[in-house]
Amino acid sequence: MPNSAATREFRAARDFLLSHREDLEAAYEGFVWPRPAQFNWALDWFDVIAEGNERTALHIVEDDGSEERHSFARLSARSDQVATWLRAQGVVAGDRILVMLGNQVELWETALAAMKLRAVLTPATPQLGPVDLRDRIERGGVSYVIVRAEDRAKFDGVPGTYTRIVVGDTGGKPGAGWVSYDRADWYPESFEPDGPTHADDPLMLYFTSGTTSRPKLVEHTHVSYPVGHLSTMYWIGLKPGDVHLNISSPGWAKHAWSNLFAPWNAEATVFVHNYARFDATRLMAEMDRAGVTSFCAPPTVWRMLIQADLTRLRTPPREAVGAGEPLNPEVIEQVGAAWGVTVRDGYGQTEMSLGIGNFPGRPVVPGSMGLPAPGFRVTLLDPVTGEPADEGEICIDLSPRPVGLMAGYHGDAERTAEVMAGGHYRTGDIGSRDAGGRITYIGRSDDVFKASDYKISPFELESALLEHEAVAEAAVVPAPDEVRLAVPKAYIVLAEGWEPGPDTARTLFAHSRAVLAPYKRLRRIEFGPLPKTVSGKIRRIELREATAAGSAAEYREQQYREQQYRED
Repeated sequence: MPNSAATREFRAARDFLLSHREDLEAAYEGFVWPRPAQFNWALDWFDVIAEGNERTALHIVEDDGSEERHSFARLSARSDQVATWLRAQGVVAGDRILVMLGNQVELWETALAAMKLRAVLTPATPQLGPVDLRDRIERGGVSYVIVRAEDRAKFDGVPGTYTRIVVGDTGGKPGAGWVSYDRADWYPESFEPDGPTHADDPLMLYFTSGTTSRPKLVEHTHVSYPVGHLSTMYWIGLKPGDVHLNISSPGWAKHAWSNLFAPWNAEATVFVHNYARFDATRLMAEMDRAGVTSFCAPPTVWRMLIQADLTRLRTPPREAVGAGEPLNPEVIEQVGAAWGVTVRDGYGQTEMSLGIGNFPGRPVVPGSMGLPAPGFRVTLLDPVTGEPADEGEICIDLSPRPVGLMAGYHGDAERTAEVMAGGHYRTGDIGSRDAGGRITYIGRSDDVFKASDYKISPFELESALLEHEAVAEAAVVPAPDEVRLAVPKAYIVLAEGWEPGPDTARTLFAHSRAVLAPYKRLRRIEFGPLPKTVSGKIRRIELREATAAGSAAEYREQQYREQQYRED
Protein backbone atom coordinates (compact mmCIF):
# COMPACT_ATOMS: atom_id res chain seq x y z
CA MET A 1 0.00 0.00 0.00
CA PRO A 2 1.23 3.52 -0.74
CA ASN A 3 2.35 5.80 2.05
CA SER A 4 -0.74 8.00 1.93
CA ALA A 5 0.65 10.67 4.28
CA ALA A 6 3.75 11.10 2.10
CA THR A 7 1.58 11.17 -1.03
CA ARG A 8 -0.62 13.92 0.41
CA GLU A 9 2.40 15.99 1.47
CA PHE A 10 3.98 15.67 -1.96
CA ARG A 11 0.73 16.46 -3.78
CA ALA A 12 0.11 19.54 -1.64
CA ALA A 13 3.55 20.95 -2.49
CA ARG A 14 3.10 20.09 -6.17
CA ASP A 15 -0.34 21.68 -6.32
CA PHE A 16 0.91 24.83 -4.59
CA LEU A 17 3.48 25.33 -7.34
CA LEU A 18 0.92 24.60 -10.06
CA SER A 19 -1.44 27.18 -8.61
CA HIS A 20 1.31 29.84 -8.72
CA ARG A 21 2.73 29.00 -12.16
CA GLU A 22 3.14 32.66 -13.15
CA ASP A 23 3.53 34.24 -9.72
CA LEU A 24 7.15 33.63 -8.78
CA GLU A 25 7.09 35.95 -5.77
CA ALA A 26 4.22 34.08 -4.14
CA ALA A 27 5.69 30.70 -5.07
CA TYR A 28 9.09 31.63 -3.65
CA GLU A 29 7.67 32.99 -0.41
CA GLY A 30 5.13 30.24 0.19
CA PHE A 31 6.73 27.04 -1.08
CA VAL A 32 7.81 24.52 1.53
CA TRP A 33 9.70 21.38 0.54
CA PRO A 34 7.96 18.11 1.40
CA ARG A 35 10.25 16.27 3.82
CA PRO A 36 8.64 12.86 4.44
CA ALA A 37 10.62 10.43 6.55
CA GLN A 38 9.63 7.63 4.17
CA PHE A 39 8.89 8.04 0.46
CA ASN A 40 9.07 5.90 -2.64
CA TRP A 41 8.19 7.98 -5.72
CA ALA A 42 7.30 4.94 -7.86
CA LEU A 43 4.96 3.48 -5.23
CA ASP A 44 3.71 6.60 -3.44
CA TRP A 45 3.31 8.88 -6.45
CA PHE A 46 3.49 7.21 -9.85
CA ASP A 47 1.33 4.20 -8.93
CA VAL A 48 -1.20 6.50 -7.24
CA ILE A 49 -1.67 8.77 -10.26
CA ALA A 50 -1.59 5.71 -12.56
CA GLU A 51 -4.45 3.84 -10.93
CA GLY A 52 -7.15 3.45 -13.61
CA ASN A 53 -5.42 6.16 -15.66
CA GLU A 54 -5.37 5.33 -19.38
CA ARG A 55 -3.93 8.69 -20.45
CA THR A 56 -0.65 8.45 -22.32
CA ALA A 57 2.36 8.65 -20.03
CA LEU A 58 5.00 7.84 -22.67
CA HIS A 59 4.81 8.40 -26.43
CA ILE A 60 7.80 7.27 -28.51
CA VAL A 61 8.16 7.92 -32.26
CA GLU A 62 10.97 6.14 -34.10
CA ASP A 63 13.01 7.40 -37.02
CA ASP A 64 11.10 5.09 -39.41
CA GLY A 65 7.77 6.58 -38.36
CA SER A 66 6.64 3.71 -36.16
CA GLU A 67 5.39 4.69 -32.72
CA GLU A 68 4.16 3.34 -29.43
CA ARG A 69 2.10 4.81 -26.60
CA HIS A 70 2.05 3.60 -23.02
CA SER A 71 -0.56 4.69 -20.48
CA PHE A 72 0.14 5.50 -16.87
CA ALA A 73 -1.81 2.40 -15.84
CA ARG A 74 0.14 0.16 -18.22
CA LEU A 75 3.56 1.42 -17.04
CA SER A 76 2.52 0.96 -13.42
CA ALA A 77 1.53 -2.67 -14.03
CA ARG A 78 4.51 -3.41 -16.25
CA SER A 79 6.99 -1.98 -13.76
CA ASP A 80 5.42 -4.22 -11.08
CA GLN A 81 6.03 -7.17 -13.37
CA VAL A 82 9.65 -6.18 -14.06
CA ALA A 83 10.28 -5.57 -10.35
CA THR A 84 8.93 -9.03 -9.48
CA TRP A 85 11.15 -10.59 -12.14
CA LEU A 86 14.25 -8.67 -11.03
CA ARG A 87 13.61 -9.81 -7.47
CA ALA A 88 13.62 -13.39 -8.80
CA GLN A 89 17.03 -12.66 -10.35
CA GLY A 90 18.31 -11.82 -6.89
CA VAL A 91 17.98 -8.02 -6.85
CA VAL A 92 17.53 -6.72 -3.29
CA ALA A 93 17.43 -3.28 -1.69
CA GLY A 94 20.75 -1.48 -2.08
CA ASP A 95 21.96 -3.45 -5.11
CA ARG A 96 23.51 -1.28 -7.82
CA ILE A 97 22.05 -1.62 -11.33
CA LEU A 98 23.83 -0.05 -14.28
CA VAL A 99 21.21 0.76 -16.93
CA MET A 100 22.53 1.43 -20.43
CA LEU A 101 19.49 1.70 -22.68
CA GLY A 102 18.27 4.09 -25.36
CA ASN A 103 14.99 5.99 -25.39
CA GLN A 104 12.92 2.80 -25.27
CA VAL A 105 10.07 1.77 -22.98
CA GLU A 106 12.30 -0.67 -21.06
CA LEU A 107 14.28 2.31 -19.76
CA TRP A 108 11.23 3.73 -17.97
CA GLU A 109 10.02 0.29 -16.87
CA THR A 110 13.40 -0.46 -15.31
CA ALA A 111 13.64 2.92 -13.56
CA LEU A 112 10.24 2.45 -11.89
CA ALA A 113 10.93 -1.20 -11.07
CA ALA A 114 14.31 -0.44 -9.47
CA MET A 115 12.73 2.28 -7.30
CA LYS A 116 10.07 -0.16 -6.12
CA LEU A 117 12.79 -2.64 -5.15
CA ARG A 118 14.86 0.09 -3.44
CA ALA A 119 17.75 -0.82 -5.73
CA VAL A 120 20.20 1.89 -6.76
CA LEU A 121 20.24 3.03 -10.40
CA THR A 122 23.48 3.92 -12.17
CA PRO A 123 22.32 5.43 -15.49
CA ALA A 124 24.80 5.17 -18.37
CA THR A 125 24.67 6.44 -21.93
CA PRO A 126 24.99 3.83 -24.71
CA GLN A 127 27.84 5.95 -26.08
CA LEU A 128 30.17 4.64 -23.36
CA GLY A 129 32.94 2.24 -24.25
CA PRO A 130 34.64 -0.56 -22.27
CA VAL A 131 37.10 1.76 -20.47
CA ASP A 132 34.33 3.99 -19.12
CA LEU A 133 32.19 0.98 -18.25
CA ARG A 134 34.98 -0.65 -16.29
CA ASP A 135 35.36 2.55 -14.23
CA ARG A 136 31.63 2.77 -13.58
CA ILE A 137 31.26 -0.85 -12.60
CA GLU A 138 34.28 -0.78 -10.29
CA ARG A 139 33.66 2.58 -8.60
CA GLY A 140 29.89 2.18 -8.61
CA GLY A 141 29.96 -1.29 -7.06
CA VAL A 142 27.60 -2.55 -9.78
CA SER A 143 25.91 -5.93 -9.27
CA TYR A 144 23.62 -5.92 -12.34
CA VAL A 145 23.80 -4.43 -15.83
CA ILE A 146 20.80 -3.98 -18.14
CA VAL A 147 21.87 -3.17 -21.71
CA ARG A 148 20.73 -3.21 -25.33
CA ALA A 149 21.50 -6.29 -27.39
CA GLU A 150 23.81 -4.30 -29.67
CA ASP A 151 25.95 -3.22 -26.71
CA ARG A 152 26.67 -6.65 -25.24
CA ALA A 153 30.13 -6.85 -26.78
CA LYS A 154 31.26 -3.75 -24.86
CA PHE A 155 31.20 -5.83 -21.68
CA ASP A 156 33.40 -8.65 -23.01
CA GLY A 157 36.48 -7.00 -21.56
CA VAL A 158 34.85 -5.61 -18.43
CA PRO A 159 35.60 -7.97 -15.53
CA GLY A 160 33.33 -8.51 -12.56
CA THR A 161 30.78 -10.84 -11.02
CA TYR A 162 27.80 -8.72 -12.03
CA THR A 163 24.67 -10.28 -13.56
CA ARG A 164 24.20 -9.38 -17.24
CA ILE A 165 20.70 -8.68 -18.58
CA VAL A 166 20.11 -8.01 -22.28
CA VAL A 167 17.19 -6.08 -23.80
CA GLY A 168 16.12 -6.50 -27.42
CA ASP A 169 16.12 -8.99 -30.23
CA THR A 170 18.77 -11.66 -29.64
CA GLY A 171 17.33 -14.21 -32.06
CA GLY A 172 16.37 -16.35 -29.10
CA LYS A 173 20.02 -16.53 -28.00
CA PRO A 174 20.90 -13.92 -25.37
CA GLY A 175 24.51 -15.14 -25.34
CA ALA A 176 26.66 -16.97 -22.83
CA GLY A 177 26.34 -15.42 -19.41
CA TRP A 178 23.43 -13.16 -20.40
CA VAL A 179 19.82 -13.27 -19.22
CA SER A 180 17.04 -12.07 -21.53
CA TYR A 181 14.85 -9.22 -20.25
CA ASP A 182 11.97 -10.84 -22.16
CA ARG A 183 11.67 -13.41 -19.36
CA ALA A 184 9.92 -10.73 -17.30
CA ASP A 185 6.86 -11.33 -19.51
CA TRP A 186 6.18 -14.57 -17.61
CA TYR A 187 5.89 -12.94 -14.19
CA PRO A 188 2.73 -11.56 -12.52
CA GLU A 189 1.83 -7.89 -12.89
CA SER A 190 1.78 -7.38 -9.15
CA PHE A 191 4.38 -6.34 -6.63
CA GLU A 192 4.65 -6.16 -2.86
CA PRO A 193 7.48 -4.09 -1.32
CA ASP A 194 9.58 -5.95 1.24
CA GLY A 195 10.09 -2.95 3.48
CA PRO A 196 9.74 0.81 3.84
CA THR A 197 11.75 3.25 1.71
CA HIS A 198 13.51 5.82 3.85
CA ALA A 199 13.89 9.30 2.42
CA ASP A 200 17.68 9.21 2.69
CA ASP A 201 18.06 5.76 1.11
CA PRO A 202 20.23 6.00 -2.03
CA LEU A 203 18.33 5.95 -5.34
CA MET A 204 20.74 7.08 -8.06
CA LEU A 205 24.49 7.20 -8.61
CA TYR A 206 25.39 9.55 -11.46
CA PHE A 207 28.80 9.94 -13.02
CA THR A 208 29.28 13.58 -14.00
CA SER A 209 30.27 14.47 -17.55
CA GLY A 210 33.89 15.23 -16.62
CA THR A 211 34.38 18.57 -18.42
CA THR A 212 37.20 19.65 -16.10
CA SER A 213 38.28 16.51 -14.22
CA ARG A 214 37.70 12.80 -13.74
CA PRO A 215 33.95 12.13 -13.52
CA LYS A 216 32.60 12.45 -9.98
CA LEU A 217 30.09 9.97 -8.57
CA VAL A 218 27.01 11.91 -7.41
CA GLU A 219 24.63 10.20 -4.99
CA HIS A 220 20.92 11.09 -4.94
CA THR A 221 18.29 9.79 -2.57
CA HIS A 222 14.64 8.81 -2.84
CA VAL A 223 13.69 12.45 -2.27
CA SER A 224 16.56 14.57 -3.63
CA TYR A 225 15.72 13.92 -7.29
CA PRO A 226 12.07 12.75 -7.31
CA VAL A 227 10.89 15.48 -4.91
CA GLY A 228 13.66 17.91 -5.81
CA HIS A 229 12.46 18.12 -9.39
CA LEU A 230 9.33 19.93 -8.28
CA SER A 231 11.51 23.00 -8.88
CA THR A 232 12.28 21.76 -12.40
CA MET A 233 8.58 21.17 -13.07
CA TYR A 234 7.88 24.73 -11.95
CA TRP A 235 10.63 26.21 -14.13
CA ILE A 236 9.49 24.39 -17.28
CA GLY A 237 5.92 25.49 -16.59
CA LEU A 238 4.45 22.00 -16.82
CA LYS A 239 0.88 21.22 -15.87
CA PRO A 240 -1.37 18.13 -16.01
CA GLY A 241 -2.17 17.01 -19.55
CA ASP A 242 0.86 18.66 -21.16
CA VAL A 243 2.92 16.88 -23.81
CA HIS A 244 6.56 17.46 -22.98
CA LEU A 245 9.51 16.93 -25.33
CA ASN A 246 13.00 16.97 -23.87
CA ILE A 247 15.97 16.26 -26.11
CA SER A 248 18.51 14.50 -23.95
CA SER A 249 20.53 11.34 -24.14
CA PRO A 250 19.61 8.60 -21.67
CA GLY A 251 22.26 8.13 -19.01
CA TRP A 252 22.66 11.78 -18.14
CA ALA A 253 21.03 13.68 -15.29
CA LYS A 254 19.04 15.96 -17.62
CA HIS A 255 17.22 12.90 -18.91
CA ALA A 256 15.96 12.15 -15.40
CA TRP A 257 15.15 15.84 -14.94
CA SER A 258 12.85 16.23 -17.91
CA ASN A 259 12.07 12.75 -19.22
CA LEU A 260 11.08 11.22 -15.92
CA PHE A 261 10.56 13.22 -12.75
CA ALA A 262 9.48 16.73 -13.81
CA PRO A 263 6.82 15.68 -16.38
CA TRP A 264 5.38 12.85 -14.31
CA ASN A 265 5.38 15.05 -11.21
CA ALA A 266 3.03 17.24 -13.27
CA GLU A 267 1.08 14.27 -14.69
CA ALA A 268 2.19 15.23 -18.21
CA THR A 269 3.01 13.01 -21.19
CA VAL A 270 6.67 12.33 -22.00
CA PHE A 271 7.15 12.55 -25.79
CA VAL A 272 10.28 11.16 -27.42
CA HIS A 273 11.37 11.34 -31.06
CA ASN A 274 14.23 8.95 -31.76
CA TYR A 275 16.29 9.95 -34.77
CA ALA A 276 19.48 8.63 -36.33
CA ARG A 277 20.52 12.09 -37.53
CA PHE A 278 19.15 15.42 -36.33
CA ASP A 279 16.71 16.92 -38.81
CA ALA A 280 15.12 20.15 -37.59
CA THR A 281 12.29 20.06 -40.16
CA ARG A 282 11.34 16.47 -39.28
CA LEU A 283 11.51 17.26 -35.57
CA MET A 284 9.12 20.20 -35.96
CA ALA A 285 6.73 18.03 -38.00
CA GLU A 286 6.65 15.46 -35.20
CA MET A 287 6.14 18.19 -32.60
CA ASP A 288 3.12 19.42 -34.53
CA ARG A 289 1.71 15.91 -34.94
CA ALA A 290 2.18 15.00 -31.26
CA GLY A 291 0.83 18.30 -29.97
CA VAL A 292 3.93 19.19 -27.98
CA THR A 293 3.11 21.92 -25.46
CA SER A 294 6.50 22.24 -23.75
CA PHE A 295 9.96 21.80 -25.21
CA CYS A 296 13.39 21.56 -23.58
CA ALA A 297 16.66 21.26 -25.48
CA PRO A 298 20.35 21.91 -24.83
CA PRO A 299 21.95 24.98 -26.45
CA THR A 300 23.61 22.78 -29.10
CA VAL A 301 20.18 21.69 -30.37
CA TRP A 302 18.79 25.23 -30.18
CA ARG A 303 21.73 26.46 -32.26
CA MET A 304 20.99 23.82 -34.90
CA LEU A 305 17.29 24.65 -34.86
CA ILE A 306 17.79 28.35 -35.58
CA GLN A 307 19.69 27.45 -38.74
CA ALA A 308 16.45 25.92 -40.08
CA ASP A 309 13.17 27.56 -41.06
CA LEU A 310 11.48 27.78 -37.66
CA THR A 311 8.22 28.89 -39.24
CA ARG A 312 7.70 25.28 -40.38
CA LEU A 313 6.37 24.60 -36.87
CA ARG A 314 2.68 25.42 -37.20
CA THR A 315 1.82 25.20 -33.49
CA PRO A 316 4.75 26.32 -31.34
CA PRO A 317 4.96 24.99 -27.77
CA ARG A 318 3.57 27.12 -24.96
CA GLU A 319 6.82 26.71 -23.00
CA ALA A 320 10.37 26.58 -24.36
CA VAL A 321 13.43 26.18 -22.16
CA GLY A 322 17.12 25.39 -22.41
CA ALA A 323 19.55 23.89 -19.91
CA GLY A 324 22.90 22.14 -19.75
CA GLU A 325 24.91 25.18 -20.76
CA PRO A 326 23.87 28.86 -20.86
CA LEU A 327 21.73 29.99 -23.78
CA ASN A 328 23.16 32.56 -26.13
CA PRO A 329 20.99 35.69 -26.71
CA GLU A 330 20.96 35.04 -30.45
CA VAL A 331 18.92 31.86 -29.87
CA ILE A 332 16.33 33.67 -27.77
CA GLU A 333 15.92 36.42 -30.36
CA GLN A 334 15.47 34.14 -33.37
CA VAL A 335 13.07 31.71 -31.68
CA GLY A 336 11.02 34.61 -30.33
CA ALA A 337 10.74 36.14 -33.78
CA ALA A 338 9.60 32.87 -35.40
CA TRP A 339 7.50 31.23 -32.68
CA GLY A 340 6.40 34.14 -30.53
CA VAL A 341 7.76 32.20 -27.55
CA THR A 342 10.58 33.25 -25.23
CA VAL A 343 13.15 30.52 -24.66
CA ARG A 344 13.88 30.57 -20.95
CA ASP A 345 17.24 29.59 -19.53
CA GLY A 346 17.66 27.56 -16.36
CA TYR A 347 20.50 26.43 -14.14
CA GLY A 348 21.11 23.25 -12.22
CA GLN A 349 23.68 20.50 -12.07
CA THR A 350 23.89 16.74 -11.81
CA GLU A 351 24.30 17.52 -8.12
CA MET A 352 20.96 19.31 -7.82
CA SER A 353 17.63 20.03 -9.43
CA LEU A 354 16.77 23.38 -11.04
CA GLY A 355 18.09 26.07 -8.69
CA ILE A 356 17.97 29.24 -10.80
CA GLY A 357 15.74 30.02 -13.75
CA ASN A 358 13.75 32.34 -15.92
CA PHE A 359 10.24 31.32 -14.92
CA PRO A 360 6.91 31.50 -16.77
CA GLY A 361 5.30 34.91 -16.78
CA ARG A 362 8.53 36.73 -15.93
CA PRO A 363 10.41 39.02 -18.34
CA VAL A 364 13.68 37.56 -19.58
CA VAL A 365 16.87 39.59 -19.65
CA PRO A 366 18.97 38.07 -22.46
CA GLY A 367 22.06 36.39 -21.08
CA SER A 368 20.66 36.06 -17.56
CA MET A 369 19.86 32.71 -15.95
CA GLY A 370 17.14 34.42 -13.94
CA LEU A 371 16.19 34.23 -10.28
CA PRO A 372 16.47 31.60 -7.54
CA ALA A 373 13.87 28.83 -7.73
CA PRO A 374 11.31 28.20 -5.01
CA GLY A 375 13.04 26.18 -2.30
CA PHE A 376 16.55 27.50 -3.07
CA ARG A 377 18.42 30.36 -1.42
CA VAL A 378 21.29 31.42 -3.67
CA THR A 379 24.32 33.41 -2.53
CA LEU A 380 27.31 34.66 -4.52
CA LEU A 381 30.50 34.33 -2.50
CA ASP A 382 33.77 36.05 -3.31
CA PRO A 383 36.24 33.22 -4.13
CA VAL A 384 39.00 34.93 -2.14
CA THR A 385 37.28 36.37 0.94
CA GLY A 386 34.31 34.01 1.10
CA GLU A 387 32.04 36.98 1.73
CA PRO A 388 28.78 37.71 -0.14
CA ALA A 389 29.41 39.71 -3.31
CA ASP A 390 27.68 40.90 -6.48
CA GLU A 391 30.04 38.67 -8.43
CA GLY A 392 31.34 35.37 -7.14
CA GLU A 393 30.86 31.64 -6.87
CA ILE A 394 27.23 30.54 -7.11
CA CYS A 395 26.45 28.89 -3.77
CA ILE A 396 23.34 27.29 -2.30
CA ASP A 397 22.47 28.16 1.28
CA LEU A 398 22.15 25.01 3.40
CA SER A 399 20.03 26.58 6.14
CA PRO A 400 17.74 24.85 5.56
CA ARG A 401 19.18 22.38 3.09
CA PRO A 402 17.12 22.21 -0.14
CA VAL A 403 15.60 18.80 -0.78
CA GLY A 404 16.78 18.96 -4.39
CA LEU A 405 20.47 18.68 -3.49
CA MET A 406 22.61 15.55 -3.67
CA ALA A 407 23.51 13.54 -0.58
CA GLY A 408 27.16 13.95 -1.58
CA TYR A 409 29.93 12.48 -3.70
CA HIS A 410 29.77 8.74 -3.17
CA GLY A 411 32.90 7.33 -1.58
CA ASP A 412 34.54 10.75 -1.32
CA ALA A 413 33.80 12.27 2.07
CA GLU A 414 36.66 14.76 1.70
CA ARG A 415 35.33 16.24 -1.55
CA THR A 416 31.78 16.30 -0.16
CA ALA A 417 32.94 18.20 2.93
CA GLU A 418 34.85 20.64 0.73
CA VAL A 419 31.86 21.59 -1.44
CA MET A 420 29.51 21.75 1.58
CA ALA A 421 31.82 23.84 3.76
CA GLY A 422 30.69 26.96 5.60
CA GLY A 423 26.97 26.29 5.39
CA HIS A 424 26.85 26.47 1.58
CA TYR A 425 26.99 24.07 -1.33
CA ARG A 426 29.61 25.48 -3.67
CA THR A 427 28.75 24.87 -7.32
CA GLY A 428 32.12 25.78 -8.82
CA ASP A 429 30.37 28.21 -11.18
CA ILE A 430 30.90 31.97 -11.23
CA GLY A 431 28.01 34.40 -11.67
CA SER A 432 27.03 38.02 -11.20
CA ARG A 433 23.88 39.50 -9.71
CA ASP A 434 22.18 42.66 -11.00
CA ALA A 435 20.11 45.17 -9.05
CA GLY A 436 16.95 43.15 -9.68
CA GLY A 437 18.48 39.99 -8.23
CA ARG A 438 18.91 38.25 -11.59
CA ILE A 439 21.96 36.04 -11.87
CA THR A 440 24.12 35.88 -15.00
CA TYR A 441 26.48 32.99 -15.62
CA ILE A 442 30.11 33.97 -16.16
CA GLY A 443 31.75 30.57 -16.34
CA ARG A 444 33.22 27.68 -14.43
CA SER A 445 35.69 28.88 -11.84
CA ASP A 446 38.27 26.86 -13.79
CA ASP A 447 37.35 28.62 -17.06
CA VAL A 448 37.37 32.32 -16.08
CA PHE A 449 40.78 33.89 -16.67
CA LYS A 450 42.58 37.22 -16.66
CA ALA A 451 44.07 39.03 -19.65
CA SER A 452 46.06 42.23 -18.98
CA ASP A 453 44.60 42.03 -15.43
CA TYR A 454 41.02 42.13 -16.79
CA LYS A 455 38.70 39.26 -15.92
CA ILE A 456 37.46 37.42 -19.02
CA SER A 457 34.28 35.35 -19.17
CA PRO A 458 34.59 32.76 -21.96
CA PHE A 459 30.80 32.51 -22.20
CA GLU A 460 30.45 36.23 -22.95
CA LEU A 461 32.97 36.05 -25.78
CA GLU A 462 31.48 32.85 -27.15
CA SER A 463 28.04 34.45 -27.19
CA ALA A 464 29.44 37.41 -29.12
CA LEU A 465 30.98 35.07 -31.70
CA LEU A 466 27.73 33.14 -32.13
CA GLU A 467 26.02 36.34 -33.20
CA HIS A 468 27.93 36.05 -36.48
CA GLU A 469 26.43 33.82 -39.15
CA ALA A 470 29.77 32.13 -39.81
CA VAL A 471 29.98 30.55 -36.36
CA ALA A 472 28.20 27.33 -35.47
CA GLU A 473 30.07 26.65 -32.22
CA ALA A 474 32.88 28.33 -30.31
CA ALA A 475 35.00 27.83 -27.22
CA VAL A 476 37.26 30.52 -25.75
CA VAL A 477 40.30 29.75 -23.59
CA PRO A 478 43.39 31.71 -22.47
CA ALA A 479 46.48 31.62 -24.69
CA PRO A 480 49.91 32.50 -23.26
CA ASP A 481 51.16 35.98 -24.27
CA GLU A 482 54.49 37.61 -23.49
CA VAL A 483 53.00 41.05 -22.86
CA ARG A 484 49.52 40.38 -21.43
CA LEU A 485 50.34 36.99 -19.83
CA ALA A 486 47.17 35.63 -21.45
CA VAL A 487 44.89 36.64 -24.32
CA PRO A 488 41.50 35.28 -25.45
CA LYS A 489 41.74 32.57 -28.06
CA ALA A 490 38.72 31.07 -29.82
CA TYR A 491 38.37 27.58 -31.25
CA ILE A 492 35.63 27.79 -33.86
CA VAL A 493 33.41 25.35 -35.74
CA LEU A 494 32.12 27.11 -38.83
CA ALA A 495 28.55 27.10 -40.08
CA GLU A 496 27.68 25.44 -43.37
CA GLY A 497 28.90 27.45 -46.33
CA TRP A 498 31.93 28.96 -44.60
CA GLU A 499 35.49 27.77 -45.13
CA PRO A 500 38.40 28.07 -42.70
CA GLY A 501 41.10 30.41 -43.90
CA PRO A 502 42.48 33.93 -43.67
CA ASP A 503 39.39 35.59 -45.17
CA THR A 504 37.06 34.06 -42.58
CA ALA A 505 39.54 34.85 -39.82
CA ARG A 506 39.67 38.47 -40.97
CA THR A 507 35.86 38.64 -40.90
CA LEU A 508 35.62 37.24 -37.38
CA PHE A 509 38.38 39.43 -35.98
CA ALA A 510 36.54 42.44 -37.40
CA HIS A 511 33.31 41.22 -35.78
CA SER A 512 35.13 40.81 -32.46
CA ARG A 513 36.44 44.40 -32.62
CA ALA A 514 32.97 45.69 -33.45
CA VAL A 515 31.05 44.02 -30.62
CA LEU A 516 33.54 43.58 -27.78
CA ALA A 517 35.39 46.02 -25.54
CA PRO A 518 39.08 46.35 -26.51
CA TYR A 519 40.32 44.31 -23.54
CA LYS A 520 37.91 41.45 -24.36
CA ARG A 521 38.39 41.13 -28.09
CA LEU A 522 39.80 37.98 -29.59
CA ARG A 523 43.51 37.86 -30.27
CA ARG A 524 43.77 34.38 -31.78
CA ILE A 525 41.48 32.06 -33.70
CA GLU A 526 41.75 28.42 -34.70
CA PHE A 527 39.28 26.45 -36.81
CA GLY A 528 38.52 22.83 -36.13
CA PRO A 529 36.29 20.41 -34.20
CA LEU A 530 35.75 20.87 -30.49
CA PRO A 531 36.58 18.10 -28.00
CA LYS A 532 33.43 17.09 -26.11
CA THR A 533 32.28 14.76 -23.41
CA VAL A 534 29.95 11.94 -24.39
CA SER A 535 27.10 14.14 -23.12
CA GLY A 536 28.02 16.81 -25.70
CA LYS A 537 29.59 19.39 -23.39
CA ILE A 538 32.75 21.12 -24.58
CA ARG A 539 35.88 19.93 -22.77
CA ARG A 540 37.58 23.29 -22.34
CA ILE A 541 40.21 21.67 -20.17
CA GLU A 542 41.61 19.89 -23.24
CA LEU A 543 41.69 23.15 -25.19
CA ARG A 544 43.35 25.00 -22.29
CA GLU A 545 46.00 22.33 -21.92
CA ALA A 546 46.67 22.15 -25.66
CA THR A 547 46.86 25.95 -25.89
CA ALA A 548 49.18 26.27 -22.91
CA ALA A 549 51.50 23.67 -24.42
CA GLY A 550 51.35 25.17 -27.91
CA SER A 551 48.48 24.55 -30.28
CA ALA A 552 47.41 20.99 -30.78
CA ALA A 553 48.60 19.45 -34.02
CA GLU A 554 45.14 19.23 -35.54
CA TYR A 555 44.66 22.98 -35.12
CA ARG A 556 48.14 24.29 -35.84
CA GLU A 557 47.76 24.93 -39.55
CA GLN A 558 44.59 26.95 -39.06
CA GLN A 559 45.68 29.34 -36.32
CA TYR A 560 45.38 33.07 -36.97
CA ARG A 561 46.51 36.07 -34.92
CA GLU A 562 44.60 39.30 -34.75
CA GLN A 563 47.58 41.56 -35.46
CA GLN A 564 47.84 40.00 -38.93
CA TYR A 565 44.35 41.24 -39.82
CA ARG A 566 43.98 44.59 -38.10
CA GLU A 567 42.89 47.39 -40.34
CA ASP A 568 43.16 50.21 -37.80
